[in-house]
Amino acid sequence: MTDDGYQTLRYRVADRKAYLTLHRPDRLNAITGEMAGELAAAVHRANEDPAVHVIILNGAGRAFSAGYDLKRYAESGEALQPPVWDPIKDFAMMKRNTDQFFTLWRSLKPTIAQVHGYAVAGGSDIALSCDLVVMAEDARIGYMPSRVWGCPTTAMWVYRLGAERAKRMLFTGDTIDGRTAAEWGLVLEAVPADELSAAVEKLADRIAGVPVNQLAMQKMMINQAYDNMGLQGTQLLATLFDGITRHSPEGRWFQEFASEHGFAEAVRWRDSGRWIPDGGGPIPTKADLAD
Repeated sequence: MTDDGYQTLRYRVADRKAYLTLHRPDRLNAITGEMAGELAAAVHRANEDPAVHVIILNGAGRAFSAGYDLKRYAESGEALQPPVWDPIKDFAMMKRNTDQFFTLWRSLKPTIAQVHGYAVAGGSDIALSCDLVVMAEDARIGYMPSRVWGCPTTAMWVYRLGAERAKRMLFTGDTIDGRTAAEWGLVLEAVPADELSAAVEKLADRIAGVPVNQLAMQKMMINQAYDNMGLQGTQLLATLFDGITRHSPEGRWFQEFASEHGFAEAVRWRDSGRWIPDGGGPIPTKADLAD
């Protein structure tokens, strides 16, 4: 725990910039409910601080964020309800997380995601909730749980990429590198990994010289256009669908797979492109995993 009382992130302010660092490096900054709550609290804190003009979000260690902590939520079954599923209970849990991620988008002060390593699955939800995303050229971004056990609850893929490329990503669960993400317009720019911090600092310093009220007005005006395009309604549907994906026959199959063989093997099967059986089916044996 830091002096600020945070368990899963670090917070500091310097030169009109608030730095929020996701800090579970031993788990590649995998997301927990506690992290989502602390992230929202830190964004609110930065918004209330008159010394802050811009917020920079990054990750400690080897990645920005590798998504939800599947060792906790898939392997243990913590994110799965009993056979009689209460969709509203599930929706309330995921809506809370989505709203906490989206404090980055709703923040009156601009937010910049500084992405290295991986921003995948729920980690991509967090990164794409920021106003601007700068990636290392060799970093990877994607939403692999679109193959099974997930739907991106922030729905930002379609709003940043358009329908066809969003479908390209979510029909396959593939990841792309920073160069491709920038070429496609998913993120603002990609730079060599050793230049990432300097590029973000340069951008943040340029923004930090603008009065907070000017920044807030420009941001609210642009965000309103997205709301007019139905962003909130799309997120509601995505959040409901996310719960369904975890409680469908295939979703339960994936969780049982993770329970029996560990989340790493379940993720390896999912991301390899191997067939995910319709309607669930028998869990692969150790011999199947060796094939």
